[in-house]
Amino acid sequence: MKGIAPLLGARMVAARLLAVLAAMLLAALCASPAKAADCSAASSAGTAPSSWQTYCWLDFSAYDDAQARSAGGQNFSFALSDGSVLSFNLRTTSTAATGADARTAPSWSGAAVGNSAFLGIPGRPILYMLNSGSRVQFNISSIAVTPPPGVSTVTSYAFVVADGESTDNAEYLEYTTNGGTWQLLDEVPPISGSQMPGYTGIGSSTFRETGDGQSGRVGAYIVGSENPTNVTAEMRGAGLQGIMFAVRFASISLVKQIGGARVTPNDQFTFEIQSTSSGSVLATGTTSGTGLGPFDAAVLTTASGIPLTLTERMAAGSSSDISQYQSSLTCVNDNSGSSTVMPTNVVTTSYNFGSLQFGDTVACTFTNTPYPHLTFTKALGAGGRVFDTDQFGLRIRDRTIGTNLIQTDTEGTGSSFTVDSTGPTQVTAGNTIRAIEVARGTTNLANYTEATICTNANASSGTTMPSGGRRVDMVLQLGDVVTCIVTNTRDEQVVQLIVEKSSAIISDPVDASDPMAIPGAIVEYTVEVRNEGNSEVDMDTLDVLDIVPAEMAYDTATGLTLSEGTTPSGLDTFDTATMVSFSQSTDGAAPYDYVPAGFDTALTGIRVMPTGTMAASDGTNHPSFTVTYRMRIE
Repeated sequence: MKGIAPLLGARMVAARLLAVLAAMLLAALCASPAKAADCSAASSAGTAPSSWQTYCWLDFSAYDDAQARSAGGQNFSFALSDGSVLSFNLRTTSTAATGADARTAPSWSGAAVGNSAFLGIPGRPILYMLNSGSRVQFNISSIAVTPPPGVSTVTSYAFVVADGESTDNAEYLEYTTNGGTWQLLDEVPPISGSQMPGYTGIGSSTFRETGDGQSGRVGAYIVGSENPTNVTAEMRGAGLQGIMFAVRFASISLVKQIGGARVTPNDQFTFEIQSTSSGSVLATGTTSGTGLGPFDAAVLTTASGIPLTLTERMAAGSSSDISQYQSSLTCVNDNSGSSTVMPTNVVTTSYNFGSLQFGDTVACTFTNTPYPHLTFTKALGAGGRVFDTDQFGLRIRDRTIGTNLIQTDTEGTGSSFTVDSTGPTQVTAGNTIRAIEVARGTTNLANYTEATICTNANASSGTTMPSGGRRVDMVLQLGDVVTCIVTNTRDEQVVQLIVEKSSAIISDPVDASDPMAIPGAIVEYTVEVRNEGNSEVDMDTLDVLDIVPAEMAYDTATGLTLSEGTTPSGLDTFDTATMVSFSQSTDGAAPYDYVPAGFDTALTGIRVMPTGTMAASDGTNHPSFTVTYRMRIE
């Protein structure tokens, strides 16, 4: 029997070894594959502290209580906002048959998180006790953060634990860490009142939050430990309790502010935080509406020192280009001990920020201030145009450098325009800029009364706005977006008679081939009378007087003729016997009863008085007639 004993012992050892191996295999089979999830910040602060956007709350929607309570626990893998991956194993133990489940925030109507603070956290961030009065412990082990491509290591991060409900009465939460000692990061005020739990253990490896006999609505604490690989979190409920986890390395937010005004009302901006190495967008925001901001921040909570680039561009649908704005970037860091370089009023649309350091809480603002712009616009007063073909040139000129920046000619008819503005025109700050209108088409500006009024979309500007007639001068500054409207109001219908006299030498007594204006030369005069006004000439009121110079002799042999122009005058049929008379008085004045003869040197004035009504112009076709006669140079 003694000889057999060693053999039996060996068999027993082998049997025990097989049992251990089987148990290890069973544990390995029970351990779950990593559940993919992510983390997110709250969508708004509510009454949360100012650092509310720096917490990336872990989404436990994939939490399986049975799996987590198994010997192998439940593996998790979280995709963080900067491209890093947080992984760990979570094992749950409970004094009851079940432990916890994952809940949305708020977990209870009296809890601060989700009701009054940290509003809109996505997913199911709260692990919530299933059995009232039980004690549940979460053992989080093998915590690791894998950096994104292009980043070699994660230098430091904070693993964060927070009260997900309300610790009161005899309840408590207790956290342990093998990393840096627990630090109090933030306090979350209660939904109402001012009750806060008690706590101990800040600066140590064990933190305890206690209800201290308080009842009802109680606030909460957020604590963090640097670089742990193992954390336990235990909750003891008098009723029910909840707990939350987050990760924080550093954070950066980017907001947009518009200085003064938009160049055009539909201008919007997209601003982004990008990975410098990959160009991938890590956080983004876009302005909206007509306000000036600040607009909602693009927020990135990082878990690694990934190099970052801050950029902005015009959003789709904008009329302006980003170059029409001065873009400047300023950042501030709440981490006063950090050596991270902060840009201040750096004029750029893309800034290579570099890497954040652990603990950095950076807030950056892109401010877009428009370079000075002037829009010159045409309007018509009552009655519209004098003539349908009247048009107006709208010119913006830089008088300092003597250059026309733009000229736009209006289009349209009657009281309407199809083109009526220069559009926003960028000008140089500090230069004297003139807005002036000029006549185009059939326009005679004398037929209109002009008034120019200028307004500035930048309500905070101190630039003086001019007003006046058809031209105004101004000196604009950065941020000014000015619109000047020149309104032309037509005068009452007017007659506008134009009289033009021309002459041609017909002959001279010396050289018939090349006659010159010498004594004895014959000169033919043509006097054209036309109406360019928009009103007809009243009946029988037209009176044309031509004064004859003393050195000229009227040629009665050729006489005087009246003829219609290209556009008929509308007057009665011409009759020189009744419509033409002559004077020999000084300066051609009345009476007009002189009868000239031969080459008459006594004649001093010729009077033409057609009868009837002379027609109005249509703006292009001007009714006219001509008077033709000859004189000899004495």
